[in-house]
Amino acid sequence: MTGRITIAKCYTYIMVKTVAVIFGGVSPEHDISIITAISSVIRPLEMTGKYNVLPIYISKKGNWYSDQSFKNIATFQTDLKTLTDRLKPIQLIFDNGLLVKPQGLRTKAIRIDVAFPAMHGAMGEDGSLMGLLRMAGIPFVGCDMSASAIAMDKVLAKQAAEVNNILISKYEYFFADKFKTNPQEVIDEIIKKLSFPLFVKPAHLGSSIGITRTETKTELENAIEVAAFYDNKIIIEEAVSNLIEVTLPIIGNQEITTGLLERPMVDQSEVFDFDTKYLNGGKKGSGKKYTTGSQGYSELPAKLSKELYKQAVTVAKQVYRSIECQGIARIDMLIDSKKELVYFNEINPMPGSLYAHNWREAGVSGVQLVEKLIQGAIDSHAEQSKYSSTFSTDFLKQF
Repeated sequence: MTGRITIAKCYTYIMVKTVAVIFGGVSPEHDISIITAISSVIRPLEMTGKYNVLPIYISKKGNWYSDQSFKNIATFQTDLKTLTDRLKPIQLIFDNGLLVKPQGLRTKAIRIDVAFPAMHGAMGEDGSLMGLLRMAGIPFVGCDMSASAIAMDKVLAKQAAEVNNILISKYEYFFADKFKTNPQEVIDEIIKKLSFPLFVKPAHLGSSIGITRTETKTELENAIEVAAFYDNKIIIEEAVSNLIEVTLPIIGNQEITTGLLERPMVDQSEVFDFDTKYLNGGKKGSGKKYTTGSQGYSELPAKLSKELYKQAVTVAKQVYRSIECQGIARIDMLIDSKKELVYFNEINPMPGSLYAHNWREAGVSGVQLVEKLIQGAIDSHAEQSKYSSTFSTDFLKQF
């Protein structure tokens, strides 16, 4: 399963001058967003020599800034506050499109041709930013508003999969308010319906933030308190036996292209949490060669039987279609290796670093990837523009 991927030529063409790369944000995944934007979006876009790349950085307080220095990671490793205080926030102008105007009497507004969100987590990846870009009426990379909102809610994503007869593991969910009011009732209900080990997760976060594996009632209670620190909606999932974790990146709109099925190589007795993904570099098995990607060390492609590999790819495609994703997404799955069952776990509508390491192994360079995504945004916008958004009536004349 190591074939190379060929990306077909797209049919819609418009002159793209300025691509706004939007990143940062008020999410706990703020720092991961910066890395995605600079390493996997801005650099490849500039390598094409085709675009004016406009970096738009959203601070942890929610202020929007733009400066060419934001293309350099060193900017975020020094005194960022001094720079943002000097720059002052930008203005967004909705005028038959979207214009960005840096603060200052003599600054000129810049018209955005395509937006490239590189946001992770709440208030960005969850559909919030996509709604703003839809209202502005400009093409943007990635899933639309509704698909993003569903994908970033682990409960809604599982419900959408379940409705479409896609296999999922047993789960329960509740709101943190209920737990704070009557924690014992919540704990007892979970233990009654689910069996340990259990995974506790904030429903709306990515990058494995706030996730805890539990095997006792006390651990479960503590884990819920951790998750409730990040989110008001908590999901509890029953562990899959004989576990193999796999993930598959997908790009495309009506026609989709899959990357390589990837297996993160971690100790299954541990939690695949934020530290394991981004700080520790994963666990490297003795004598085995693994690919280093955004999730540490992984087996790429995953070494599964031909039938099981095909089954996992099919499930990922079904999820992508069911949630009506477009542009790009990554589908995470859990495999019971003995029963040979593939369970849908989560979907990430903006994979960290675009999962560029996976596409590169599949034969798609970083430059090809971002160009494909921009063209997909243009095609999607052109398709949506075919439908009328207004309706003329005489209704107001009666008042």
